[in-house]
Amino acid sequence: MGQSEIVAEVWRGAYLECVHRGHIAICNTNGDLLAGWGDPTVGVLPRSSCKMLQALPLIESGAAKRFGLGSEQLALSCASHKGAFIHTKRVSAWLDNLELSEKDLRCGGHMPTDEEAAKELICGDHCFDQTHNNCSGKHTGFLTLNKHLGGGPEYLEIDHPVQIAAKAAIEDMAGEDSTGYAIDGCSAPNFGITLAGFARALARMADPSGLGPVREDAARTLIAAMTKHPELVAGEGRACTELMRAMDGKVAIKTGAEGVFAAIITELGLGVALKIEDGATRASECAITALLVRLGVADPAHPIVQKYLFRDQRNCNDFSVGSIRPSNVVYRDGESINRS
Repeated sequence: MGQSEIVAEVWRGAYLECVHRGHIAICNTNGDLLAGWGDPTVGVLPRSSCKMLQALPLIESGAAKRFGLGSEQLALSCASHKGAFIHTKRVSAWLDNLELSEKDLRCGGHMPTDEEAAKELICGDHCFDQTHNNCSGKHTGFLTLNKHLGGGPEYLEIDHPVQIAAKAAIEDMAGEDSTGYAIDGCSAPNFGITLAGFARALARMADPSGLGPVREDAARTLIAAMTKHPELVAGEGRACTELMRAMDGKVAIKTGAEGVFAAIITELGLGVALKIEDGATRASECAITALLVRLGVADPAHPIVQKYLFRDQRNCNDFSVGSIRPSNVVYRDGESINRS
């Protein structure tokens, strides 16, 4: 990676105890880099923050229409959910509609991060399954596309038509060739691109008016689904859900593992992509919130925005002992970012 910038700070009392370094790119739909910190050209794995791009072929191919997918299923196709009942029941119903089952998924299973769902499994006589995987919506989207295309069951193979379509969509939207791929936590290929290329792809999702009618419809439909159902994209208490609600659905945001965060700002036609060098989620949530404030789409006085912008650090006695906050170089007291 190129030279990074300090983007978030951890304070304990009057002591700066820790810093998080990272890279940020903000692009418009023409691909222009409007603002950047660190090295915007750094190569990254966007991880789960690119699920909206991976879902484009689901609509463009006609698969979503053929199988009658609504906004809830499309939101789940972009989700990293908590495995709550509102998520798993919809994934299971979707699989039933495809005449498939949980066994057809290839994402693997894990305990849900939703406390109520986890407690029910621990206290009951059931084990978690693949529908509890935070990526089960994306994988059910892959299965939907695969059934439409008539591909083989191993839809995660790099030369499978589903993954060929996902890679092509990412490269086309980013305006650059992928640098390669690695295997994500859910076993799907994750295609490497530059951070600026990722921001460019997000900007084109925000304003797809020049991409042709098929892609324009797909992009607008996916973003509308995410902003209509923020609780399905992540879950209660998660930054994606809470911040999308706080911005009244004006912005679609999506986190990814290892400190990646993405924002699609439709009213401005902008895409924001960031990568925290040490992979810390607490820093990516803080930094993306600071940028949303500076771009004028998040109100710094809103309690949820405050929660992520200046996160209170509390100890075991529930004493406030410090905070996580954006660095001065990134936040600049909320000063507007020049978008011209």
